[in-house]
Amino acid sequence: MSSNLEQDILSRRTFAIISHPDAGKTTITEKLLYFGGAIRDAGTVKAKKTGKFATSDWMEIEKQRGISVTSSVMQFDYNGRRVNILDTPGHSDFSEDTYRTLMAVDSAVMVVDAAKGIEAQTLKLFKVCRMRGIPIFTFINKLDRQGKEPLELMEELEEVLGIESYAMNWPIGMGKEFLGIYDRYNKRIEQFRTEEEERFLPIDENGELAVEHEMKKTSYYTQAMEDIMLLNEAGNDFSAERVTRGELTPVFFGSALTNFGVQTFLETYLNFAPTPQPRLTEDEQIVDPLDKDFSGFVFKIQANMNPAHRDRIAFVRIVSGEFERGMNMTLSRTNKSFKVTQSTQFLADDRETVDKAVAGDIIGLYDTGNYQIGDTVVGGKKTFQFERLPQFTPELFMKVTAKNVMKSKHFHKGILQLVQEGAIQYYKTLHTEEVILGAVGQLQFEVFEHRMKAEYNVDVRMEPMGSKIARWIQNEADVKESMTGPRSMLVHDRYENLVFLFENEFAMRWFQDKNENIELYSLL
Repeated sequence: MSSNLEQDILSRRTFAIISHPDAGKTTITEKLLYFGGAIRDAGTVKAKKTGKFATSDWMEIEKQRGISVTSSVMQFDYNGRRVNILDTPGHSDFSEDTYRTLMAVDSAVMVVDAAKGIEAQTLKLFKVCRMRGIPIFTFINKLDRQGKEPLELMEELEEVLGIESYAMNWPIGMGKEFLGIYDRYNKRIEQFRTEEEERFLPIDENGELAVEHEMKKTSYYTQAMEDIMLLNEAGNDFSAERVTRGELTPVFFGSALTNFGVQTFLETYLNFAPTPQPRLTEDEQIVDPLDKDFSGFVFKIQANMNPAHRDRIAFVRIVSGEFERGMNMTLSRTNKSFKVTQSTQFLADDRETVDKAVAGDIIGLYDTGNYQIGDTVVGGKKTFQFERLPQFTPELFMKVTAKNVMKSKHFHKGILQLVQEGAIQYYKTLHTEEVILGAVGQLQFEVFEHRMKAEYNVDVRMEPMGSKIARWIQNEADVKESMTGPRSMLVHDRYENLVFLFENEFAMRWFQDKNENIELYSLL
C-alpha cells in the first residue's frame, strides 16, 4: 500500500451523533459542518419561519416536524482530518435505522440535554455502542439555559450508563448567568458571548485565572474552581487508552444553539477519536483498513433522495483499501461482478460524484435493486461476507391496501422500495397474500403513509392490527397450517420465511405448550 493511501486512511474520523429527540443533535451537526466549511450559514432547526431547515434533514416530513427520521451522511475536512458524520434519527421509532448506522462508525458522540440528563433513547443507543465497544464522547448541551448541576450530570452518566467520565471542561455559571467554560484540557478559560480576540483567558500554574478579570469576583467562578479542585482530587484520571476501549467518556459542556464550546469540542475530539477500525467477517477473519483490496458493506438504502429522478442509493461503509469510480466490484451474496460508474458522496441532499474514497469513508452507490442491507462488496479476487447486521423484531402491525385498485402496480413498487430501505418490515398472509407491515414504532407507519403519497402518488388504507409478538421458526418443515388460529396467525416475511404473529404472551405460551416440537426464535 502506498504511503499516501495509508496517510489518507489514517486521517479519517467517522462517527455518529446519538441522543434523545430535542437534545440538540441536529443543531450540533450543523455547527460542526459550519466549522468544517461545509455550510456557510448555520441556520438552526428552530428557524422554521425563515424557511431555513437543518442541513441534515432532507425529507419533507422531517422539515414539517423538525425531527430527523433518516440517517444523513456528511463529510468535511478539518485540521488535516477528513471527518464523516452520520446524523442518526433521534426518534425511538427509528432505533433499527440508528442501530445499523452505529455498525458503520468508529466512535459516537452522545449529546445530552443539561436540563433533562440521560433520557430513554440515549440509554438505548448508548447500550448499542457499549455492546460494540465503540468509544463514546459526551457533549452536554444547552448550558445557556438553566439545567441540572454539572456534578449531578456527571454522576448520572456514571450511575445510569455505567461508564466512567472525565470532564474535559467545566461550566462557569449556567442559563442567564453562564459566563463560559474552564477548559481543563487546553488549560484556559473560554468566555461566553464575547469578542473573538477576548475569547480565551490564560490560566496560571495554580489553575487560577492568570489575569485580572471581572469574572474572578463572581460566585460562579468561585463555585467552578471548587468543583474543579474536587474533580482533580477525587475524579477519574484521563486515559486515552480507556477512551479507545469505550471504558471512559470525555465530557464537554457547551451550547450548540449559540455555537459555544463546539469548536473546542471538535478539535479535542479529533485528537482522541479512533482511525478506521478493523471488521470481522462471518467466518471471524479480521479485515484491516490498510489491506490493499477494497471492501465495504451496505448499511442503509434510501429511495427518492431526489424525487425528480426516482433514484435509490445504497450507503456503503468502506472497510478496507480504496474505492475508484469505474472499478469492478463483486457483490458477495450473489457472486456477481459489475463495474461501478455512478458513485456519490453527501452533504445531506447535496451530492457530488466521487472518484476516489478510502477506508473509513461512506459512499453512495446508485442502486437499481441489486443491493440489500447488510450486503458485502469486494474489489479483490477473494469474496467474503462481513458480520450480519442486526434486525429488530417489530412490535406493531398494520394491514395495508391501496385506496385506488388501479394504482396497485405503484402500490407494490412503493412498498418494495421502502421495505428494502429497512424502515418497515413486510409480511403477507399465506393464501390471500394480504400485505402486513411491521414496525418498531407508530411513527414509522406515518412516515410510510406520507412517503407513499408524496413519492409514489398512492393513497393507502391502513388497518391497525395492534401489537403482536412475532416469532420465526427454526424447524419450518414441522409447521402445519392447523397450528394457526385467531391468536396465532401464520405469515411469510419478505424472504418467504414462516413467521407466527401471536396475540400476546399468553397465546405464545399456550402455543408452545401444545406444540413442544416447534422451535421459535425472535430477532433483536
